[in-house]
Amino acid sequence: MTKKPNVVVGLDLAGSPKRPTGFCLLSGEEAETSDLFADDEILEAVRRAAPSLVAIDAPLSLPPGRTSIHERNESHYRACDTELRRRGIPFFPITLGPMRSLTERGIRLRRELEAMNIRVIEMYPGGAQDVWRIPRVHRDRGGLRRGLARLGLKKLRRGASDHELDAATGALVGRDFLAGKAEVYGNFEEGAIVMPVARPAARKKPSETASRPGGSAGRPFGSPSAEPGIGRGPGRRGTRR
Repeated sequence: MTKKPNVVVGLDLAGSPKRPTGFCLLSGEEAETSDLFADDEILEAVRRAAPSLVAIDAPLSLPPGRTSIHERNESHYRACDTELRRRGIPFFPITLGPMRSLTERGIRLRRELEAMNIRVIEMYPGGAQDVWRIPRVHRDRGGLRRGLARLGLKKLRRGASDHELDAATGALVGRDFLAGKAEVYGNFEEGAIVMPVARPAARKKPSETASRPGGSAGRPFGSPSAEPGIGRGPGRRGTRR
């Protein structure tokens, strides 16, 4: 397969093929999105896209000391997960209940894509949105769309689903990674999550700051007290994981 330069695919993977997986083909700055279901459907869409990189929202590796996600031991976190926690970005441990099926599916798809000679990275759209200081999809869909547009995403279809918006976020992370403008939490030998580099916060007018009284609206994105997984079904990372 001949890879196309400047083409990245983002996947917001569901834990089950019965639920939609968000797909985003990012060519330059133009996005084409859809919802897909079966593994074969996802693999065929990627094959047709011929991307330089696929960025998947799903755990693509196991915690150290585990040979299976179903193995019972005390190892629940990878170095990249520990780094998320250190930075105050909320997530679900990959050994938690429905996260196991997502992890299994993510690892299986990674292996199949790598067998097609396609580079694959793990991304986390909710965390990337926190770093970029744009809303997560369950908090403000319109705000997320506007934030993605400010980051350079063009031609995002009006009816794009939540999953497509998260896939588009991941595709932008992949674009930054190829451009050398992303961070790697953890390492590629033992498990890594690729995240964007933080951008300077926009300065607010005093009246804007005073108008935010606190509570969830006034809490910074990624704070440990943020509600995990609101509006997301089991077996999908959502707020992570």
